[in-house]
Amino acid sequence: MTTFDLNGGTVEASADHPHLLAALRDELGVISPKDGCSPSGQCGCCTVLVDGKARVSCQTSMDKAEGASITTLEGLDEDERQRYAMTFAAHGALQCGFCTPGIVMRAKALLDKAAAKGKVLERDDAARHLGAHLCRCTGYVKILDAVESLAAGEVPVALPRGGVGSSGIKVEACELSLGDRPYVDDLFLKDGHPDGLLHAALTLADHARADIVRIDTTAAEAVDGVHRVLTAADIPGARRVGIIHTDWPVMIPEGGRTSYLGDVLAVVVADDRETARRAAALVAVEQVPLTVYSDPVVAVAADEDAVWELDGNVLSVSTYARGDVEAALAGSAHVVEEVFQTQRIEHAFVEPESTLAVPVESDTGEAGLYVYSGGQGVWDDRNQIASVLDVDTSRITVELVSNGGAFGGKEDMSNQAHAALAAWVTGRPVKCTLSREESLLMHPKRHPIRMAYRAGCDADGVLTGLWARMIGDSGPYASVGMKVLERAAGHASGPYVLPTIDVEATAVRTNSPVCGAFRGFGANQAQFAMEGVLDRLAEKAGISGWEIRSRNVISPGVVWGPGQIMDDGCLGARACLDEVKDAYDEAVADGRPVGLGLGLKNSGLGNGFKEIARAVVHFRDDGRVEVRHCWTEMGQGVHTVALQVAVEELGINPESIDVIVDTTRELGAGQTTGSRGTLMGAGSVADACRNALADGCRTGVDYEGEYRVDWTNSLNDGVENPIIHSTFGYAAQLVVLDPETGDVDRVVAAHDVGRAVNPMLCEGQVEGAVHMGLGYALTEGFPADDEARPRNDTLRSLGIIRPKDMPDVDVRLVESPQPNAPYGIKGVGEIGLVPTAGAVAAALHSHDGTWRHSLPMAAPDQQEHWADWDGR
Repeated sequence: MTTFDLNGGTVEASADHPHLLAALRDELGVISPKDGCSPSGQCGCCTVLVDGKARVSCQTSMDKAEGASITTLEGLDEDERQRYAMTFAAHGALQCGFCTPGIVMRAKALLDKAAAKGKVLERDDAARHLGAHLCRCTGYVKILDAVESLAAGEVPVALPRGGVGSSGIKVEACELSLGDRPYVDDLFLKDGHPDGLLHAALTLADHARADIVRIDTTAAEAVDGVHRVLTAADIPGARRVGIIHTDWPVMIPEGGRTSYLGDVLAVVVADDRETARRAAALVAVEQVPLTVYSDPVVAVAADEDAVWELDGNVLSVSTYARGDVEAALAGSAHVVEEVFQTQRIEHAFVEPESTLAVPVESDTGEAGLYVYSGGQGVWDDRNQIASVLDVDTSRITVELVSNGGAFGGKEDMSNQAHAALAAWVTGRPVKCTLSREESLLMHPKRHPIRMAYRAGCDADGVLTGLWARMIGDSGPYASVGMKVLERAAGHASGPYVLPTIDVEATAVRTNSPVCGAFRGFGANQAQFAMEGVLDRLAEKAGISGWEIRSRNVISPGVVWGPGQIMDDGCLGARACLDEVKDAYDEAVADGRPVGLGLGLKNSGLGNGFKEIARAVVHFRDDGRVEVRHCWTEMGQGVHTVALQVAVEELGINPESIDVIVDTTRELGAGQTTGSRGTLMGAGSVADACRNALADGCRTGVDYEGEYRVDWTNSLNDGVENPIIHSTFGYAAQLVVLDPETGDVDRVVAAHDVGRAVNPMLCEGQVEGAVHMGLGYALTEGFPADDEARPRNDTLRSLGIIRPKDMPDVDVRLVESPQPNAPYGIKGVGEIGLVPTAGAVAAALHSHDGTWRHSLPMAAPDQQEHWADWDGR
């Protein structure tokens, strides 16, 4: 046993734990230190005080803990706890909140150390020390604001939660800051496990493409504490799942074939996590490695199928054309031609995927499951789990546990089916939490896309035509890859008027990591290319980057991209461009290297999809008001949106509202994606509230509301002027460099959100998106070798920008309302980083005269290198 002081009291814990974090969480029930990457110590989420110094507990051995004084957030004086919580909440210094408790403990250590020396902690010092912490949501701006406020001894003043347009603190902000609100992996740690809780671990593929001859579980089953080892043969129902195409195997069977390194071969169920993982490594697999297709250019021309039991290597082709592009280019005063390449990107949400499945008796009296999921679509989770178990959906209930970040990476099921299967077979509760290494291998990434562009303009810089061809590596399984390339095609021309256009985008199946949804969803890639050709044309025409955008930006009534006639909502594009004009002119006058990007991104699914979102408002006898909606809270603030809309419509005390998401009502609207949670969530909650008011707000009644978008068209509908999307957001970003170093010194981000439901949280979304966008532009990547094995297997290797390197961000919210949208809302989550890479590329060209065409621009080792392809 190991003895140490924990929060002022002496405790004992088993010396067998791999590190202090495991002892704190798994044995002592302390949940404020979070496990984002153990035992690598690279995320900082598990930071505690050891003898008064900030230490990463997943790298603190039990030997080092012996006799030490350990302090977690639970052990701070209550006044101090509330001061930290309210300061972070009041500044909007958290979004998903998973990283926040560790950051708070680091801030406390820094503040205490400075005070002991009679000094005040400076912002730059805080930024340097916070380099030990990964925050993927905020961009660190508001975190440093909060720390600066604490250092100054300021008393936090949080604005009260109000209706639409108010900047009250987000739902659960204080609980998240202190680590008190549990994520899936925290559930029941503090209050005791469900009776008989078991843990599951996965055995993943050794080769990206191999025939599986035999799976030998004998050695794993012999490990003390192992209860079952499950393979595909144990699945009673469907063996494949998927959001759009049901093509993703839950497990690869004997006689099957792996198609990427995230394929699951076995599930080990044991008494504890360490035993399960140790045993999972003992599953022996006899296999025959095959040729791996890691290059989409090679795969698309190959004679054999890259993926097991799926015909052909072309997942989808999206195409449209208007006018005679070749004639337009031939008659243009200036033409540019360039091939652009973007890279694969890891989401790096800080909370690894975790699922808890508990056997229950269903409403019908039959055996059922209650599943706790952090996925982005819990109704999809429910339906797919039911199909795998071959039971009716009424026997499965899935409760959303707000997750620690997603950005699109938790749309597809990861371990939900495996945890559910294990619980179903054993009849006992089972928790399955991925390690960081497993998470990196399994979940979908941002698509790397190669784009061949030819564009022309007249002598005045007015665009005449655009020809674009794209090929994207989608990995083996569909996920939403076809929709990402469809979206890239649709957004190929950016927010500009093109009288002629010809676009084709192909998604290719390979054995590389699966690619799917990621913030921006194809628009980032396409508009990096479009902004690039626009700036090259501006140089040829002898006009500025701002001027060429001004001469070509869309306006109401013009025909855009695939043929859509734009409505008054597009006035936001011009408004954003005008908003940054003075800053652009000032930077140019000062001789500063400067670049400008202008972007648009749809909100919602569009493309002919019938989108219907529902919500329920329920008045309880105890005076509480339940607001039930169908969207995943993952840091973006959709729970806060639902609450503020209810306050706006009902005029009630926000403290009386409980926001709930589970599958006990049929409210599902698919995945929380495409910035549609705010738009459609607000519309459905508002409708439910109005229905309640019309009926006198009676207790015990479920008042249902609905918001639907069912009037869009597909690219394939054959309509001359299709309505591809109902709503767009717009953004202009100005990037200013240090003229000496060429480093990014300042970003001005003007974003048209239609209506900011909560301006403080909206501003935080933009700051976080700029941070992510700068990483995308300059340093981040997730390359793989010729065997499709990722070269990066830790968080630190991903190239994410650290707080000391984050420039000043001047966020300017523009509110140009969307006609017929609830409150004029457009959304902000996805548009946030669409213009960034193009703006950075232009700024770098302004600095050194070199045009860039491959991402990331400052880290060639993170770039993709494919066979030659120019789209012809």
